[in-house]
Amino acid sequence: MDLTLGETEVRVLGSLIEKELTTPEYYPLSLNALTNASNQKSNRDPVMALTEEDVVKALDALRFKQLVVLSADGGRVSKYRHLLAEKFGLMPAEQAIICELLVRGPQTVGELRTRGERMHPFGDLAAVEEVLHELIQRESPMITLLPRQPGRKEGRYAQLFSGMPDMSLDEREAAPEAARVRVMAENERIAKLEVEVAVLREEVTELRQMVEEFKKQFE
Repeated sequence: MDLTLGETEVRVLGSLIEKELTTPEYYPLSLNALTNASNQKSNRDPVMALTEEDVVKALDALRFKQLVVLSADGGRVSKYRHLLAEKFGLMPAEQAIICELLVRGPQTVGELRTRGERMHPFGDLAAVEEVLHELIQRESPMITLLPRQPGRKEGRYAQLFSGMPDMSLDEREAAPEAARVRVMAENERIAKLEVEVAVLREEVTELRQMVEEFKKQFE
């Protein structure tokens, strides 16, 4: 790709594509609607907490890169739409795949089919693989297949709008489950208490010895 998007730009662009495909009756989006779409908790990874100012900055950057424009529909509220399809000649199926990779990061073929169905129907995995192949084989590839990670049966695909993914992030251990975090915290608390009790026991023993020695002075 001959352009590189920041994290916020990726989220804003992906949200615009998603809403055009899933709720066209409410598209283009106002700044408020776009901010809410960018921050929604469903179908997002990671979940973000962008301010309207953050979204405005992303929109300005995307407009400069000719990926977003102010809608010409008129009205009292400014609304925005993306230019991805026009700029790169993308079909709805291709937009759906790219959108999923923009809003949720690297995914397998199966994940893309399941999650992408809300934007475009895919008959089977082969249909998804065909779209992925077309996006990879472009003169300027829009996605890439990441090396398969140890312990994983399938490789994952990633978008290239934000450059090549940092593979070192995939090599980190997965974050522990919430229950495990609570157990770890409880174990740490118990360990601290055990240390405190051991120290108190030593102090009590020393006090007893001092008392015994004091008593012997009067015998």
